[in-house]
Order: sequence, then C-alpha cells, then structure tokens
Amino acid sequence: MIHGKGDILSAKEGLEAQGKEARDASRRLARLSGKAKDQALENIADRLKSEEEQVLSANEKDCHDGRLNGLSEASLDRLRLDPERLAGIARDVRRVAAMPDPVAESFDDRVLSNGLRVGKRRVPLGVIGAIYESRPNVTIDIAALCLKAGNAVILRGGSEAFYSNSALSGLVRRAISEACLPEEAVQFVESTDRTLVGHMLAMKEYIDLVIPRGSAELVRRVASEAAMPAITGGIGVCHTYVDRSASVDIAVEIVDNAKVSRPSVCNALDTVLVHVAVAPAFLPRLADRWAEAGVEMRCDRRALSILGRSDGHTAVSAGEGDWGQEFLSLVASVKVVDTMDEALAHVDTYGSGHTDAIVTEDYSAAGRFLDEVDSAVVMVNASTRFNDGAELGLGAEVAISTNKLHARGPMGLRELTSYKWTVLGAGQVRP
Repeated sequence: MIHGKGDILSAKEGLEAQGKEARDASRRLARLSGKAKDQALENIADRLKSEEEQVLSANEKDCHDGRLNGLSEASLDRLRLDPERLAGIARDVRRVAAMPDPVAESFDDRVLSNGLRVGKRRVPLGVIGAIYESRPNVTIDIAALCLKAGNAVILRGGSEAFYSNSALSGLVRRAISEACLPEEAVQFVESTDRTLVGHMLAMKEYIDLVIPRGSAELVRRVASEAAMPAITGGIGVCHTYVDRSASVDIAVEIVDNAKVSRPSVCNALDTVLVHVAVAPAFLPRLADRWAEAGVEMRCDRRALSILGRSDGHTAVSAGEGDWGQEFLSLVASVKVVDTMDEALAHVDTYGSGHTDAIVTEDYSAAGRFLDEVDSAVVMVNASTRFNDGAELGLGAEVAISTNKLHARGPMGLRELTSYKWTVLGAGQVRP
C-alpha cells in the first residue's frame, strides 16, 4: 500500500516504466508467428492447473479480506475462484489458442481500373490498458486475447482481488516467457493506490486503448478522464419480454436461467416484461421457481395483483428506481404490459443497450424486436446469459461493449485489432 508523496511519485515513475516496456514489447509481439503465440497460451492453460494451489491460496486471502471488509455475497461470488472455475478459465484460453490468428489477415482486396491492388490488413492495436474490479478471471481472459491479437497489456485490477491478480499475472508472465514471448508484454500494476488510475488514463503515449470493467462509477471515470480511446459502455441492464404468444414452459426456463444461473454478472436478467395475455399463466409459474432460488420480485401493481402477497413468493411493490437498475443479485423487477409497443418503449427508456431478449412463438414479433431494440446483443428465445465471448464463439472476451464505435457487444480477437490499407503498384503515378 502506498502512503507518502515520495511513494506515490515512485509508483508513478514505475507505471511510466511499465508503459515503456509494454510499448517495446508490443512491437516485438507484432512480428511473432501465430504458432509462438498459441504455444504461449497453451502454457498459460497448463500453469492454471500446475499452479492451482498457489492461485487458490492467493484468492482465499482476497476472499477472507473481502468478508472482513463487508463485501456483499454478489461481490464475493465475482471474486471467488475454485478448481472448477480455474478449469473453465483454462478451457477458454485453449479455445482462444485454437482460433485463427487475426493478425495479418487480408480482406477487402480488389484491383482498381488503374491496376493498383488495394486491400486491408489486420494489425494489432498496440498496448491495451485494462482497469477492472472484482473478477480475477478477467486477468487471464484479457491477457490471453491481447497476446493472441499481438497486443501488450497493462493490467490494473481492483484492491479486492489484488493477491489473486498478482498470482495470475505472474503465472502468465512465466508461461509466455517459456514460449519466447517477451514477458514485458503483460504488465501488472503492483499497487492499489487509486491515484495511479488517473495517471494511467493520461498515458496516451504508451496506451492505445483503455478498457474498464466494473462499476458504473469506474466506467464514468474512464469516460471522463481517458486521454486515449476507451470502451466506456458495458453497464448491463438486461430485459426479457415474454410475448403474448410465448410458450410458458420455455419462458420460465429462459427467464429463470437468465436471472439465477449467475446473478452477479452483467448479462444476468434485471427486468421481466410480461404481456397481459400470458401473465396469469406465466407469473405464478415463475414465482414458484424463483421462490426456490430466493429471488425477490419487485412487481408493478398488476404483477403483484396476480401473485398476491402470500404463497411463499417473495413479491413486493416496485419503486421507480427498480426500472433501469442493474441488480447484480437475486433481485428482479417485473412489469405487465398491454402491448409489444409498451414493452419496446420500456426497453428504450430504461435499457442500457447491453442485452435484451424476447420469448415468442410469433415470427413477426421476433422480427420486430430484432429490428427495433437498439442493443449490442438482441436475442430471440434464448437466455441473456449467452451474451458472452466464449458462448458466442469468440473463445473469451475482454469486455462487452455497449459503444457503437469501435466495437459493440463481446470484444474478442478481431475487436483487439485495427487495420492498415495496403497498395501494390507497378509504377503507377497519379495523373
């Protein structure tokens, strides 16, 4: 922990040095073969198993401190690692290794009338700055994707996961050096001092893109202070609209999965909108399921009148603040609507542009929802939990962007590249 002015100055100088090292390493990475990068990722996956005990020991320190500091159960769930979660992280790393290398991919090639051959070629962005909270798996996900796409990365995790992130970043550096990749390509900020975040956001000469993952407060700070391009979306207020034609059985399964499977993540459901025609059949079934899981339902007047205030359901009256709220816990708001127009208007008013879904058997209703909902990911008859890089075939993700430039939705390998134009001539000059 940093205390005095001299310590802070020293930490800033150290961060500058890490930036320089990352910039130099990014130039070396850009020249490496896909085979070398893939071997580095395989090494990371292997070490997640061979160093499991050390990683879990570090994670237990974080969880212990988190409990003492009063972290919520949702926050502790995001923080906690176990052998199964580590194995899942390793599988994601191997999926990334198995994917085609995006670097040097040529596209949009054509020959102009003057004989010039023009096209575009994918290139790494350079150095990625990642500022994130709570979830130590992000350390591995971001490092793996950045390395595969030929980028260096500077990792600044939250204080609540300091020991876990330190252990994991050290593991990554050892793994990639074994494959002859520069270990300086992965830098970890070994300080929890928050003033360094502001300094990192000013380092535009070293960092090409900054990605925040965490609270709305963190995202707003990055949007306000970053001197370089930033991915400043990602807040997940996720809706599922149960249409009048929906199968009740299917709707219950989808909505329950979207809320309960892992309520502490950004793609978990927050609000259920239910057409009035299906509400009497659907809501009691959902309430029975959610009573078993301990979900609190914050209902509008009509939903509450259908469910009543007994029968073991945890149904309470919703307040205005319950619409447009990212709960990140076993809480969901529930609203009965008269028309699809009303559902679409609610999503437009209270959504965050992250993930929204419809459950319907009506093809025209599905098409309209896909056309009119302006979110990064729009789903038909599927759980919002599928908005995930691994689930959508990207191997893993560095973030889920709600921006419209430069990337939208789960950000995988291609979203961590740019491109340059290539022009091949045979002596042509411009008239």
